Amino acid sequence: MMQTLTGPFEREQEIRKSRFLARAAPVKTSDDAENFIRTIAQSAPEATHHCWAWQVGPHCRCHDDGEPSGTAGRPILQVITAQQLDFVAVVVTRWFGGIKLGAGGLIRAYSGAAAECLREAPKEPIIERVTLTFHTPFSLLSLVQARLQSFTEDAPETSFDAQGAQMTLTLPEAQREALSDHLADLSSGQISVRLLTDDLEHQPNSV
Repeated sequence: MMQTLTGPFEREQEIRKSRFLARAAPVKTSDDAENFIRTIAQSAPEATHHCWAWQVGPHCRCHDDGEPSGTAGRPILQVITAQQLDFVAVVVTRWFGGIKLGAGGLIRAYSGAAAECLREAPKEPIIERVTLTFHTPFSLLSLVQARLQSFTEDAPETSFDAQGAQMTLTLPEAQREALSDHLADLSSGQISVRLLTDDLEHQPNSV
């Protein structure tokens, strides 16, 4: 199961007199990731490099920020992937200590800093959630509302028309088929559940 971080986390290390500070955070969108990176860069303008990578669902980006091509951003991104993380942004900031590391040394330094930070950071599983909608007649409304409590603690969004209520709720994708079958059986086929959108949200393991 893919995981994300429960909150921001950082780890610092010194490698041949250069200081490497890895900072990671959970993000929901690419804009969140870019804002995180921008905030860190602005907080330490005196640093030599702010190299970064982020993964948000099927989308990812990385940047070497002046280091030789492929020696910083890409290794950080590979660490995110290797640790099976998603919805995560990582910035490794370097303060140059006067000793050049070479391409291989830079790759090891940036990937190692990111790996240590992410390995120690508190995590939680990412549970795929879907948004479903269905229409229930007034004759079944109270019963349906009661039965939905076994699937989710959140009250569904509800709008009414002359025949009944249109209900919309979001729940773990793994419960989608069970809910559809349950409502179909409960209503003798009158209620048909329709998928509205897919989304990935961060939920604790207890969901």
